Order: sequence, then C-alpha cells, then structure tokens
Amino acid sequence: MPSIEDELFPSTPGKFKIDRSNRQLHRCFASTSTMFLWALFLIALTASYLSFQSFVDSGSRYLTASWGGIQWEKQVRTSAQIHRSGGISVLVTGATGFVGSHVSLALRKRGDGVVGLDNFNNYYDPSLKRARRSLLSSRGIFVVEGDLNDAKLLAKLFDVVAFTHVMHLAAQAGVRYALENPQSYVHSNIAGLVNLLEICKSANPQPAIVWASSSSVYGLNEKVPFSESDRTDQPASLYAATKKAGEEITHTYNHIYGLAITGLRFFTVYGPWGRPDMAYFSFTRNILQGKPITIYRGKNRVDLARDFTYIDDIVKGCLGSLDSSGKSTGSGGKKRGSAPYRIFNLGNTSPVTVPILVDILEKHLKVKAKRNYVEMPGNGDVPFTHANISSARNEFGYKPTTDLETGLKKFVRWYLSYYGYNTKAKLVH
Repeated sequence: MPSIEDELFPSTPGKFKIDRSNRQLHRCFASTSTMFLWALFLIALTASYLSFQSFVDSGSRYLTASWGGIQWEKQVRTSAQIHRSGGISVLVTGATGFVGSHVSLALRKRGDGVVGLDNFNNYYDPSLKRARRSLLSSRGIFVVEGDLNDAKLLAKLFDVVAFTHVMHLAAQAGVRYALENPQSYVHSNIAGLVNLLEICKSANPQPAIVWASSSSVYGLNEKVPFSESDRTDQPASLYAATKKAGEEITHTYNHIYGLAITGLRFFTVYGPWGRPDMAYFSFTRNILQGKPITIYRGKNRVDLARDFTYIDDIVKGCLGSLDSSGKSTGSGGKKRGSAPYRIFNLGNTSPVTVPILVDILEKHLKVKAKRNYVEMPGNGDVPFTHANISSARNEFGYKPTTDLETGLKKFVRWYLSYYGYNTKAKLVH
C-alpha cells in the first residue's frame, strides 16, 4: 500500500505522466491559466502535507524525548509507588552513582517509592553507571536521564509525583580533578544544588531533604576525631569548598523557606560497585595488571590514614537520616514555622593507614603490589580523617558494623566477578 508521501509526490519530481489518448485532459494542461491553477492546487496540497508531517514529527519527538510524554510519566509514577505501610516516596539524585545506586536499591527493597535522576557524565567510565542503571531497572526503579540544572525537568518530576523526600547524592566528586576542571564543581555542587532547592521550596507539599556533604569540609582541621561542631572554614580543596558552600546554602533555605534539611558528611566510602577514581579501586586494577601503585605519604614520611566506611554502613546512615528527617514546614515557597536542620558524620571511627589497606588487598588478590612511595603533593588531599559519629548514633541509632578487612574482601570478590571472570556481576552484601 503506498504511503502518504508516495501519493502526494511523484516518484520522479517535476515530471508527470500524461495519458496522451485523453486529448481533452492534454489541452487542459496545455492551457496556461489551467496550469497556474493546478500549480496552486499542488502547492496548497504540499503545504498541507508538510504541516501535517510537522505535527506528526513534533508529537513523535514529544513521545520519544529523553523525558516527557505519556509513557515517561507512567514510568515515573509506577517507580514512585509506595509498597509498604508508612512508606516514603523518594527522588534520588545521582541514582546511578556509587552511593546513589545502593541507597535506591535499599529503599526499594523495603517497599519505598524511588525515582532516580542522573546525568551520566563521563567523570569516570559511564558504562559502570549504565550497568548500575540496569541493576536498578531490574528492581523496578526508573532512572531519568537529566541534569540538576534543568529546572523544567525537575519541575515536571514534582508535578508528576508529590515526593515526600529527596535524597540528593548527585555531585561532582574527587579532590584532585578540581585542579583540571573547577567549573564542573561549581556547576554541579553549587548551581545544581541551588536549582534543586528552588524547586523543593516551591513544591506543595515541600519534601524533606537529605544530601551528601563530605568529610572534606574539615579541611586543615587537626583536632581528632572530627566532630560536627569543629571548624570547617579552612578547606584544602575546591571540592571541599563547594561542599562547605552547600552547607551554608542549605542552611539559608532551611531558615527562609522552612525546608527540613539533613547534611551527611561521608568518610571515604568503599565497596562493590564503587568509584574507579578511588584509591582502593585503582590499586586493585593496577595490582592485577602488574603495574606499580603510588602511595602518598605526609610530612616526615607519615603514612596517610583514612576512616574507610563500607557502603552498607553508609546506606544505613542514609536511610536512618531519611526516616528521622522531620517535615518541612513551608508551602508554595512560604515558611510557616521552623524546620529541622541537621548535619551528621557518617564514618567508621577506625582510621586505617593506606599501606595497611594495600596489605589487605594483596592478601585477597593473592598478588604482591609494586609500591611506589612519594610525598603527598599540594593537590588538596589531607593527611588523615577520623569521624566522631556520636550525633548520628544518638539521633537515629547509626552504628557501623563492617571492618576494612571484611569490606575489602567483598569488594575484591565483586571486582573479580565484574571485570572479566565470566561471572554475572551481582551486588555483594
């Protein structure tokens, strides 16, 4: 059956087949005035077709866009459905990131509604994010591909779903990358955060917000362990500075608009499905490939130490923060009363030096590392981190349970499975 286009346009444009046996029709076409009328008719018919085609194309673009359309809205609503009594509906930004994917899965597992948002940037290999997305999809979690700075997209999401909570984990991570691309930190960690807060403060009802700050805000602080009341006005990196700025910005929105906001200062999170730019991840890759690893040391050859925190413990802290967040008090951008504003450390409270971490990796990989010790450059890194978690423990019972030996064993098992041992990669818990 011929298509509309085939019927409107001849197969050889500009040429018409004429039945010469029909002299009357031939004389009609031979008439200049009649030819002019036929030309007008064809022009009008062509214009009508093009208008119709434009309408069809516009509708098609709307239905197949990265966001928007009837099918898209259905996916968002279905993913946001709550499946337990007293459950919550959560927008998780950075949902295909390391922490974001684990938090999303944990929320879904207990019956909460979850919708993800991620821009799938190329700070590290996006294929890992795509793999996490597939994992989320297999659990019925829909991830919208979009940027925090797209105000229309965020407004649409809140128009489709009345989210009770926002778990804001999207950010430009990494201390050293800020030396190469400082603008990306301002774009994501400051501008993106403000855009999200603007949408949340205007929402009706307003959601409660839990977001990821960082232990990096402690900067050059030398008092240990780090407590939430310690000074955080001496950042050692641009990344830390943007996270500190985020804490001040969220406090402002809490004060002016009544948004219930909780900031979480994560301490060196590690585990399966982790970030490839983290030291334990790159160490594992290089050890297996027989390449040397660079281990930084502080002044006077002091080993760097980190409060390594296993992903499952971080997830417990995130969920505890959501459940105890309290309620926002504003409506349509107008504050109606004071709302909770909190900041918590989420760490393991047991700092371990980097050489000991490498010892553990060697044990589980059964390969010796080629170590190259160098003095720590002035790139924003700090010599140690150590979390005081008493506030989180008192507020919602936060208690880390995984030591570094156990956590790295689980990470190595995942790594060997995911990167080339012909075994289906699974989330290890």
